[in-house]
Amino acid sequence: MSDHAPAPFILVDGSSYLFRAFHGLPPLTNSKGKDTGAIYGVVNMLKSLLKEYQPTHMAVVFDAKGKTFRNDMYAEYKANRPEMPPELRDQIAPLHEIIKAMGLPLVVVPDVEADDVIGTLAAQATALEMACLISTGDKDMAQLVNDHVTLINTMNNQITDREGVVEKFGVPAEFIIDFLALKGDKVDNIPGVPGVGDKSAQAMINGIGGIDDIYNNLDKLAELSFRGAKTMAAKMAEHEEQARLSYQLATIVTDLDLTVSPQTLTPSEPDLDALIALYSEYEFKRWFSEASAIKSSDSGDKNTETEDVAEAGVTESVINADNYQTVFDEAQIEDWIAKIKASTLVAFDTETTSLDYMQAELVGMSFCVAEGEACYIPVGHKDPTAPQQLDKAWVLSKFKPLLEDPSIKKVGQHIKYDKNVLANEGITLNGIAFDTMLESYVLNSTATRHDMDSLSMAYLHHKTISFEEIAGKGAKQLTFDLIPIEQAAPYAAEDADITLRLHNAIWQKLAPLEKQKDVLLNIEIPLSGVLSRIEQQGVNIDSQRLQQQSQDLAVRIAELEKEVHEKAGEAFNLGSPKQLQAILFDKLSLPVIKKTPKGAPSTSEDVLQELAEDYELPRMIIEYRGLSKLKSTYTDKLPKMVNHRTGRVHTSYHQAVTATGRLSSSDPNLQNIPIRNAEGRRVRQAFVPDEGYVIVAADYSQIELRIMAHLSKDKGLLDAFKHGLDVHRATAAEVFGIPTEQVTDSQRRSAKAINFGLIYGMSAFGLAKQLHISRQDAQGYMNTYFERYPGVLSYMESTREKVKSDGYVETVFGRRLYLPEIRSSNGARRKGAERAAINAPMQGTAADIIKMAMIKVDEWIQGLKDDSVKMIMQVHDELVFEIKQQNVEAHCKTIKTLMESASELDVPLIVDVGKGHNWDEAH
Repeated sequence: MSDHAPAPFILVDGSSYLFRAFHGLPPLTNSKGKDTGAIYGVVNMLKSLLKEYQPTHMAVVFDAKGKTFRNDMYAEYKANRPEMPPELRDQIAPLHEIIKAMGLPLVVVPDVEADDVIGTLAAQATALEMACLISTGDKDMAQLVNDHVTLINTMNNQITDREGVVEKFGVPAEFIIDFLALKGDKVDNIPGVPGVGDKSAQAMINGIGGIDDIYNNLDKLAELSFRGAKTMAAKMAEHEEQARLSYQLATIVTDLDLTVSPQTLTPSEPDLDALIALYSEYEFKRWFSEASAIKSSDSGDKNTETEDVAEAGVTESVINADNYQTVFDEAQIEDWIAKIKASTLVAFDTETTSLDYMQAELVGMSFCVAEGEACYIPVGHKDPTAPQQLDKAWVLSKFKPLLEDPSIKKVGQHIKYDKNVLANEGITLNGIAFDTMLESYVLNSTATRHDMDSLSMAYLHHKTISFEEIAGKGAKQLTFDLIPIEQAAPYAAEDADITLRLHNAIWQKLAPLEKQKDVLLNIEIPLSGVLSRIEQQGVNIDSQRLQQQSQDLAVRIAELEKEVHEKAGEAFNLGSPKQLQAILFDKLSLPVIKKTPKGAPSTSEDVLQELAEDYELPRMIIEYRGLSKLKSTYTDKLPKMVNHRTGRVHTSYHQAVTATGRLSSSDPNLQNIPIRNAEGRRVRQAFVPDEGYVIVAADYSQIELRIMAHLSKDKGLLDAFKHGLDVHRATAAEVFGIPTEQVTDSQRRSAKAINFGLIYGMSAFGLAKQLHISRQDAQGYMNTYFERYPGVLSYMESTREKVKSDGYVETVFGRRLYLPEIRSSNGARRKGAERAAINAPMQGTAADIIKMAMIKVDEWIQGLKDDSVKMIMQVHDELVFEIKQQNVEAHCKTIKTLMESASELDVPLIVDVGKGHNWDEAH
């Protein structure tokens, strides 16, 4: 079994919560008179975070004692703050002890504020493209928000993303430092500019830019429309030194030299003895009872009550393992075969040596025929202390007829993995009736993760035996064949038992929901088998071509580096943002588009793209970065991923990851291979067919826009698609009020941006930025669009109302996406949920349609009973095949017909089919 679910890297601003808990909660003391309120508040918050996010990487950060570099810069920094009360100071040491005993990484850096440690770790996480969640109540942290970094205030559960920053402060995250520097901060005693408040600071930043821009354009301040604009230039000039000092004081450092990093900050197992002693001393009775219960029970005991469950006020269910059996002899095998044949539904699971289904070797199988009645059959353990295991080939020969019998109904947890493992053994797993991962996903894709451990806690209130408990962690973790059978058997049998129990629990909730049940039984379960066949089929790549491309890229990258150095007038490290900043902005004086959280000029991709429109050096840097990523991610890596047994590359498709129903892929991610540039297309040219075959790509045309027409019932859109018009040209004609034949390519591009932008909830601000026009013009385009296509506006408005009342939206076929944040008190979160509500039915319906198409096409392929056509990839709205040359024309027609008839909408589905000697030629 293989389950993966991403979790954010969580950074807790311990100092922020310490003060808030102390001042915001009622005083609390134990019987000895020791203050415990702040400890209780912070620990309670941490427990909530752990329960909600189950982080794999996390740190709790506190201020160090004494002064910091900001006090050296400005003696009055935080001078307004009263001295810490002794009743608060006395709680810090025990709080730190409890946090460490909980197994949470505690970070305190001498002479450094927690803000700067968090800023540095968040910047490192951003560089690693890790999702980062900062738990804080400090407004200064808003400067750290970016595409990867989000804030959560655990006191009121408010989340602040990019849009949330704008809504809360009136300026983007990139200008929060400027905002704080202009208006000052009484809490931290940052002086700011006298006479500047929230509104005037917002007006200056939104009208001109950051502090540097303002001081370069003081004469323009009088033109802005805020109270006091006429005299603001004089104030700013008078207090420039104070403003720039304030900017430095407000800037969170993001480049500290730390001894820890996001990758190393991982929670460990709690020290129960220490927790029991601390909870006893500070008289946290409920937590003391929970820790004591865990300590007194064996770690594998099914009656253990976990902290997470107890925190929710739920008593863990009793899982009786007395009837688990480890099978060592032929009589037991015959007994279990009889039980399986007599069972109406059997839970099945495999244990293997690897999560890579193509590399995995079967170590054992487990079955469960009734709750609590399960077995484990070891066939590949290297355990000299255990009884003699049965011969693997003999066991498989006995179970092959049962596993392949479609009348014997099976349920698994992510059973596609087990199907692939058995395929390596020459067994085709049939009779897959249910998959608990998919049942949970269809019931509610966002309520919980869909791995077994999470589902067991969510639906059974039972903590399963974790793999780490029996195999260890990190580099020393054992593969399953090296785990003693005595430890492996309860773990494996429990997997099958929990799977059956989960099915019984989830199916009870899902069965009455007819449309959702149909999505599970008619789309997701059949698709699982289709994906398994695609994964086993794999794709053929020309490794020599990729290796040649790597060499060519290396030459071009080296040439580019030399050209950049010549253009810059000096050599520097192109991979260093600091050195690039110095070249672009200090030496060449290019305009600063936006700033980093630290206040330095940003060199991010979007900034370089904007600069590249007018300057050559940023264009060269973009090319350098793109080629370097292409080389490391694809041309260097793909040849190493060729399976030695099949000679092909095998990806993994994931059904239960995205909220909307779209598939994703990994190892390698075939859905992100570039197509928009020549070098990226060269990678696709290395995806080639076997001898005698050609590559065929079949792609749905504008499917989400067609779904928008179907959902909105807008007459204009329906007519455009029904009559086969160029919908973007037709939209341009409507928006610009001109005949279709007079629409220019530029106007068509603008209309295309509007069409697709509306699907994804783009605002007038976003459209203006994309089209390089004023916000007023962009809003005008959108207003005209809605006048011409009123059905679209009506659909968007009705969807907003529906999601507010129901809490979810549905695809055309009944797949639900729950959006609990639609009722959030945070405006940014509500608006985000509204955007998702509008887009999800279109994206989800498109996902459903291509899934149904895959099922129909696969059924046809299986019926051919030959090797004339192989489905080898699914990429967004595209299916890719290898087809024998003599069958290409006939099979392409069939594929086109099957895909276009996968569903009936109010507008026709159109599939474009291309063929070639490689994937690039075909698409």
